[in-house]
Amino acid sequence: MNEAILEPDWPIIDPHHHLWDLRPMLPMFPEPRHRFIDGLVPVAHYTFDQFNEEVASGHNILATIFMECGAFYNAAYGDAKKSVGEVEFVNGVAAQSASGLYGNTRLCAGIVGHADLLLGSSAGEALDALLAASPNRFKGIRHQGAWDADTEVLGPPFHAPPKLYKDTKFREGFTELGKRGMSFDAWVLEPQLPDVIDLARAFPDTPICLDHCGTPLGMASYTGKLEERFGIWRENIIELGKCDNVMIKLGGLAMHNCAMPEKGPAAGIGSEELAKLWKPYIETCIEAFGTDRAMFESNYPVDRWGATYPVLWNAFKRIASGASADEKAALFAGNAARFYRVEDILA
Repeated sequence: MNEAILEPDWPIIDPHHHLWDLRPMLPMFPEPRHRFIDGLVPVAHYTFDQFNEEVASGHNILATIFMECGAFYNAAYGDAKKSVGEVEFVNGVAAQSASGLYGNTRLCAGIVGHADLLLGSSAGEALDALLAASPNRFKGIRHQGAWDADTEVLGPPFHAPPKLYKDTKFREGFTELGKRGMSFDAWVLEPQLPDVIDLARAFPDTPICLDHCGTPLGMASYTGKLEERFGIWRENIIELGKCDNVMIKLGGLAMHNCAMPEKGPAAGIGSEELAKLWKPYIETCIEAFGTDRAMFESNYPVDRWGATYPVLWNAFKRIASGASADEKAALFAGNAARFYRVEDILA
């Protein structure tokens, strides 16, 4: 789908994307699970060069924030610290981008890694190792808690236990983030939003960002239930918005899980139609969190399922068309810069 770029000069910080190489993992997923790699995530590898092409496709992407995805772990560091390998790899990508040889965008200007908070207080050692791997770019972690009783909703790469964010040992590890002034990205599915609310209330001084509008579900056993469950989702989003330490990412809705659109990858649907699909969710999130605690995200390449990179940002711009210049500046760049502490990009 090719479209003219709307407001091509408008500055954007993309606060959520991944880089990976899943090809070595393919033998781990017997048929029919290969469809997760080939369908739901329509690339087995997604590299610096590939993403650099996306950000150069017309929108004014000033910088990006890398989000952990379990890639490039280094087993030599041991189970507790193997995720340091991912941060080391991404820090190298960030340095490559910062050289200016590949364009003006500062890819991976901020890095969100992973530490297993179920290690309890000893998770602090892993957090320190992650920071040491990238002292100027590492900002915090994501420990995803996405779970559903229907195993078809997520597929084999996701193994979070139910009620992870309420686990005593997990919360012991979570305390280590606050000691270090690090942020936390939460990824759960819509039925799990009460767990994030509970976590945010228990740790009011730790900055938390809810990914992907809380991931509304429209596939597997949730097929056809988006409208039915919208009120439940909305009630929880409004309640979470009352927690001043929480921000929300406006995106992730082009994932297969959400069924907005139902077809993919990159279904060829234009930004006007996508904006209509996503607007009720994004406007609810902005209503709950305000324009000072919300940020648009690409979630690329996962959202390639339903939207090309240029079309995705066009859809966001259509949804935000009625906002003031100051509000758009916050939603598209300022809030991401503040939450991930990369304000120098906007200087």
